[in-house]
Amino acid sequence: MANDASTVFDLVILGGGSGGYAAALRASQLGLDVALIEKDKVGGTCLHYGCIPTKALLHAGEIADQARESADFGVKATFEGIDMAAVHKYKDGVISGLYKGLQGLIASRKITYVEGEGRLSSPTSVDVNGQRYEGRHILLATGSTPKSLPGLEIDGNRIITSEHALTLDRVPQSAIILGGGVIGCEFASAWKSFGTDVTIVEGLPHLVPAEDENSSKLLERAFRKRGIKFSLGTFFDKAEYTQNGVKVTLANGKEYEAELLLVAIGRGPVSQGLGYEEAGVAMDRGYVLVDEYCRTNVPTISAVGDLIPTLQLAHVGFAEGILVAERLAGLNVVPIDYDGVPRVTYSHPEVASVGLTEAKAKEKYGADKVVTLKYNLGGNGRSKILKAQGEIKLVQVRDGAVVGVHMVGDRMGEQVGEAQLIYNWEALPAEVAQLIHAHPTQNEALGEAHLALAGKPLHSHD
Repeated sequence: MANDASTVFDLVILGGGSGGYAAALRASQLGLDVALIEKDKVGGTCLHYGCIPTKALLHAGEIADQARESADFGVKATFEGIDMAAVHKYKDGVISGLYKGLQGLIASRKITYVEGEGRLSSPTSVDVNGQRYEGRHILLATGSTPKSLPGLEIDGNRIITSEHALTLDRVPQSAIILGGGVIGCEFASAWKSFGTDVTIVEGLPHLVPAEDENSSKLLERAFRKRGIKFSLGTFFDKAEYTQNGVKVTLANGKEYEAELLLVAIGRGPVSQGLGYEEAGVAMDRGYVLVDEYCRTNVPTISAVGDLIPTLQLAHVGFAEGILVAERLAGLNVVPIDYDGVPRVTYSHPEVASVGLTEAKAKEKYGADKVVTLKYNLGGNGRSKILKAQGEIKLVQVRDGAVVGVHMVGDRMGEQVGEAQLIYNWEALPAEVAQLIHAHPTQNEALGEAHLALAGKPLHSHD
């Protein structure tokens, strides 16, 4: 194959999702000559099939709930239903605006953008569209795809993935959601707001099982109040078609029927048949293995994003892509502290966290060295105004820094920025307590929780 470039690129990136395009933008900013290869659309899963469209659906659901509950605030309004065509027009408009902006950024940075399905052909080259792109360094960023289970066939009609769910032309009357993690809980929340009868099936003991157990229990309580049903602690056995939908049977014999089954058990890496093994790249269960600097065992190849076994979050992909670009440009880089990455489930209520859970903190420091504090949002004026319920839980090393912040409640995802600073700067409760938080804000609740942990509570009991 002929090399499509007149010279060898400094960096050839296979995959234009969050990790890939972030690396391309930063590398070009640092003076590297970059080729970015993407088989679908730049922006990847997050922009087109994940974070952005899902949050647009959740916001539409929030508007629907506000219309239903408007009388609680003295406002007379009627809720007439969901117009899915109009919801999709709104959602697609958000995506389109961001997509055009990203395309403009790529063009403005003089990045060679190649649309086509690429394959790693050697440790220093990628083949795409019958051309070979040579690079001094290769970055693998081919992302992930929805997973299924053996014997569970996704048909895109009655048994669907999150990607199918984002383009449904109707509001399903009923749905079973297999998986109570972030994706499952977000769709459960949005569909319930739209009027769907929802049941979540989660094999582990709690919803959002990666979160602090207290946060999981608070979300479960809130979902019960909303009428979202769930089965915990028993794994899926099989799914069968019925006359009008799907029947799901669990390992204990319990059965559920609904119009749709959404399979939301997570996402797996896209790596099969792309030449990674042939180039000598170390793999494990489809994931590309890397060190703390995102380097593979092949000196000329790095990997980022959902392709590697780190947190599957768009902002993690951004950070990993930037780290690789800066490392290749010769800058001093610091490995990512994955515990310090903010995590948000955008359900109603939201679940937001950063740092260690109470269980992990006790495992790391010893049970006698860990102190926790819970601050109920009932003591927060802004949350009262919004009729938002929930709680902030702090995890502290005794006489030391706050090592975990766990929040449940509407808009708590917007508070995780300060929580991230508290964790990553190893702040003491007394140091955060000195900061003056605006009143009345929900952000103030984070300040009040630290006041209480510092031994001087204001709007909370000792």
